[in-house]
Amino acid sequence: MSTTQQSTTYGTVTKTFHWLTALLILTVIPLGAIANRLPYETNEQLAFKAQLFSFHKTLGVIIFVVALARIIWALTQTKPASLHPERKVETMLAELVHWLLYISLVAVPLTGWIHHAATEGFAPLLLPISQELPFVPNDESIANVFAGLHWVWSKIMIGAILLHIAGALKHHIIDKDTTLRRMWFGRPIYVAGNHASNLTAPIIAVAIYVAATAAGAAAGLYVKDTTVNQVSLDTVSSEWTVTEGDIALTITQFGSPVSGAFNDWTAAITFDETATGVLGNVETTIAIGSLELGSVTSEAMGADFFNADNFPTAVFAADITAADDGSYLADGTLTIKDVTAPLSLPFTLVLDEDTGQMAGSVTIDRRTFNIGQSMNDESNLAFAVQVDIALTATR
Repeated sequence: MSTTQQSTTYGTVTKTFHWLTALLILTVIPLGAIANRLPYETNEQLAFKAQLFSFHKTLGVIIFVVALARIIWALTQTKPASLHPERKVETMLAELVHWLLYISLVAVPLTGWIHHAATEGFAPLLLPISQELPFVPNDESIANVFAGLHWVWSKIMIGAILLHIAGALKHHIIDKDTTLRRMWFGRPIYVAGNHASNLTAPIIAVAIYVAATAAGAAAGLYVKDTTVNQVSLDTVSSEWTVTEGDIALTITQFGSPVSGAFNDWTAAITFDETATGVLGNVETTIAIGSLELGSVTSEAMGADFFNADNFPTAVFAADITAADDGSYLADGTLTIKDVTAPLSLPFTLVLDEDTGQMAGSVTIDRRTFNIGQSMNDESNLAFAVQVDIALTATR
């Protein structure tokens, strides 16, 4: 049997690509559907869900590579003739389905891969390659766009696959011709004639993709609604006014860091560098609902974590003292979810007349504040949460 194909028959390479792609696709689709519907209320459930998603993503990358190789191979080969060129509508529909499949086999896994690269933490690829892609930043808005495209375009792919299978069965069972058998291995089946190229099918295929993409945009599928009942913090009176600053945190999920920050917080600060003993104090109020934490923002707001609906704010209140090495210490308490625990924040301070630049870091054990109680070990979510604070304030 020839490895290449002619205008009369398919070669073994084409057949191998066809059935390998079919096997991968018929595995990855149900795998993704099952993983998407699985609950993740316990540590074990989340671990299993993430594992299935890792398999789904890994197979998706493999499909993308196989599809590119298949397309490159097809471009070097002569396409065999149609069995029924006299059935013009049927032949055109078959061509359309094939074009939809070719586009889908590249577009669907690629959008999923870009979505993965734009997020952090959850369900890593099980391949010895980077989890990131060139020119794709970790950006939740980009991740949302490509997650939406992946969902919309996968529906086109599923529809094309079903039509492709239905057409093959129709030829094999009703027409009783050699359409299906000539794509199988064994003695080659020859069909006389030459394949006639037609631009109608690829143009319609592209139009279907454009229309589906536009419909997804109209339905708001490319923007994820992560809004919660975020409180509006009142302006505070303070001896020092914060002009800019960040309260950032980093968690570790499945061994990978996921970083985010609170976008709304207030700080009432008193501080006198010439005083002795206690130099001042600080009271910082944080709007929990303002947290942006990549792909896990919604989960972080849930009842088992910050429970933002019932506990919309966190408060850090501390006295400020100087350390012997020239640094400073904010020693006080942190209250999250009605749990108050002692917390000491070491920080550096650079004073330039009436402007101060402060930077500090502290590691908090999430279990202290009953955050992620269902994650009772560190296999999915580490206990330690790093908090990094940097701000500029004027007197």
